[in-house]
Amino acid sequence: MLPDFEFSCSMFKKYGLELSELQYEKMDKYAEFLAEYNKNVNLTAITESKDILIKHFIDSILLTKYIDFPQGASLIDVGTGAGFPSVPLKIMRDDLKITLLDSLAKRITFLEKLCDIIGADAEFVHGRAEDISKMPEYREKFDFSCARAVANLSVLSELCIPFVKVGGHFLSLKGPNEEIDPALKAFNLLGGNVENSFDYDLESDQRRLIVIKKISQTPTKYPRNSSQIKKKPL
Repeated sequence: MLPDFEFSCSMFKKYGLELSELQYEKMDKYAEFLAEYNKNVNLTAITESKDILIKHFIDSILLTKYIDFPQGASLIDVGTGAGFPSVPLKIMRDDLKITLLDSLAKRITFLEKLCDIIGADAEFVHGRAEDISKMPEYREKFDFSCARAVANLSVLSELCIPFVKVGGHFLSLKGPNEEIDPALKAFNLLGGNVENSFDYDLESDQRRLIVIKKISQTPTKYPRNSSQIKKKPL
């Protein structure tokens, strides 16, 4: 399903990344299963093999160029969808402990089957972030939370920061026009602070990675319920 190994390696090298044959084989199985499953369950609008390689796999794995993931770090992918960016990260860094959270049972079923096919250990959680992050076993338990979503940064922060332990980070993968300033109030209320942001090109597209460090505990009243979050973002 993916372009051949030599071409895929050359694309990885273009972005300063390396790709082993085993990693390629897992990604190839991932892409093939995604394309087949996508015929019945809407998981992605990106279906061409080269686009899957670049816009899903490389885009996800580029996180490793900007973020120093400690050995054995825990990561929760909020609204993970088809598993991006966490499952490609797991393929590259098998030591990472990933938790895949999504509100749609169909996506969780896909992810369970996918991880079995490619031999990736993961925890699967079906539910809404605003509910799951209130649960003691998930609240402030992760080194990293991440989201690759279209919601604005204030909304994403309320959904993602409560999962992160103090000293950990929320990683927001956004488009180039995402403004940070409107979300500064939300970060402060939730116990976060902007540590860094990175702008980079992905072929003809631009990306922005925003890194929020958790500096204090999130007040127990956050996150609010979904209707409050949508009606009045922080």
